[in-house]
Amino acid sequence: MTFENAYEKFFEELGSSRKMVLSTSLDSRVYSRMMSIIILDKILYFQTDITSRKYSQLKGNAYVALCTDNIQIEGRCREQGHPLKYPDFSDAYQKCFSNSYARYTGLKNERLFSITPVFIERWKYIDGEPFIEKFDVQNQRYRIAPYLSD
Repeated sequence: MTFENAYEKFFEELGSSRKMVLSTSLDSRVYSRMMSIIILDKILYFQTDITSRKYSQLKGNAYVALCTDNIQIEGRCREQGHPLKYPDFSDAYQKCFSNSYARYTGLKNERLFSITPVFIERWKYIDGEPFIEKFDVQNQRYRIAPYLSD
């Protein structure tokens, strides 16, 4: 399977929104928290407050990781601006996470961040057998191989 086909299929299976654990690191410390993620055109989006510790960590180190189920995504994070200035995100966020949208999206301190994946790893089970699927996004390389333990 080509990188493009596998990558497209991966995002179809991932869906348009997910609760995911976001991990950030700064000053040799790692932090993780659950986030409400919107997925648009293979880019992952979330919002946060500029007064939060997470915001400071993202400004200090733009490399992050996301985890959900058997999927790990490493990527580069960028601040986009206020969430309401991005209607595709805002509409999707309101639809998928209506309580969070109502409570936070309109606040002046909220900021939208995007994560562009650079590496993805997923455990898959095919006919009951474990496989590891890897996407090297930067180099557009795809690999799926059986998991072999010693």
